[in-house]
Amino acid sequence: MKRSQFMRALGLMATVPVATGVSGIRTATAPSVQKTTGRNSFCVLVPSETPGPFPLDLTDNVFFFRQDIREDRQGVQLRQKVRILGTENCEPMPNVRVNIWHCDRNGNYSGYGTELEQTYLRGYQMTDANGECEFVTIVPGWYPGRVTHVHFQVHVSTSYSAVSQWTWPHPETVAAVEDHWELYPQGPDPMAPEQDGVFADGFALQMADLTWDTAAQEYVSTYEAVVEGLGTNGVGHLERMTAGVIEVRQNAPNPFAHQTTIPFTLNQPASVRWSIWSPSGVEVHGSELGTLPAGEHRIAVNLERMALPSASYIYQLVAVTSEGEFSVVKRMTHLAI
Repeated sequence: MKRSQFMRALGLMATVPVATGVSGIRTATAPSVQKTTGRNSFCVLVPSETPGPFPLDLTDNVFFFRQDIREDRQGVQLRQKVRILGTENCEPMPNVRVNIWHCDRNGNYSGYGTELEQTYLRGYQMTDANGECEFVTIVPGWYPGRVTHVHFQVHVSTSYSAVSQWTWPHPETVAAVEDHWELYPQGPDPMAPEQDGVFADGFALQMADLTWDTAAQEYVSTYEAVVEGLGTNGVGHLERMTAGVIEVRQNAPNPFAHQTTIPFTLNQPASVRWSIWSPSGVEVHGSELGTLPAGEHRIAVNLERMALPSASYIYQLVAVTSEGEFSVVKRMTHLAI
């Protein structure tokens, strides 16, 4: 399986326009993985924000499927955790794609002006069973008229995509730059969130936390976004077409310590291939299952026998029929023993 084919499967949800006025943000309370419970009283919706003057379709370049988005950009390291919830029940939304992009320490965005051929500080990941994904980046800089911020886009399906931005409390971003002044020639951001017109409709609902991890020598931030719908994947036209050929369910158990099973249903005979990919976009396993009849099928997975370490992985099944090629991508988590 070529990496470009996998990127196309992962990027199907980028083909739809951005939804407006239907996404929401809740302030993260701690960098934890505790499951949110209760009704949607915890899911506070705010209007979607503009993608800004520098959006790019992140599926245009295969390198954007990655966790570490820094490339050669200088700045203090930031481990950014993002969690996606569904507004109807405040449940985690697994297997949705999260794009993020932001400026470098000097306020520049890759892909524009003198940075036209650059790809830094852009990337996407898929959420795990707890609705979470993680990026390694830098604390962004700033540019005139905007407070320090990050753009993000959540692709739930080929029928629904939400876009917004987050920022951090002003004292924390100022302290991050002042404590690492040698990395930020422009100095700290002079603008507070309440002075930024983009956040005029309620910046308090678009705040992530920001704490210094002394042991790791990096900042850690957690942000939770609530998007329209239940804590399940959305379904669009392409998903319905694919389901007419192959339906892939979440592996179980998930997370898992030793082995897990991927169940899938073929609604018509097809030639099937499956593969496992690291979050950095590298295929670490792939095999042909041959031509299978319509019906229920299962793949037994033992990552220890594959000599793969404990980590989160993305698995893909591709079914080929006379009608074409149909792909389904999901994420699984292999726990350390």
